[in-house]
Amino acid sequence: MGCKKAQGFLEKSAAEVKETTDASRDRRGPKEALALARSVKTVVVGRGKKVIHFDMRNPPNDETLLAHLLGPSGNLRAPTIRLGNTLLVGFSEAAYQEVLG
Repeated sequence: MGCKKAQGFLEKSAAEVKETTDASRDRRGPKEALALARSVKTVVVGRGKKVIHFDMRNPPNDETLLAHLLGPSGNLRAPTIRLGNTLLVGFSEAAYQEVLG
């Protein structure tokens, strides 16, 4: 459901998508999720109306970070967008407006 909402938001904003990956086929577990989060300066996690920011220059412990990055399956939550040095995880319209404008 979140992926369809994210796709709709991206279409309306005319954002350019350079690469897409099907999360049901290309699963990224805890190790990959942490590596991805550590490769950016900011992680923004959206859950409904709640938006959480992590400054990865002073990151939280792995347990806290994984609690926000992983879904019930134990894999990286979808949708996930990398925009420069920002990682946007999960769908929240407020987070998408903040990061993608």
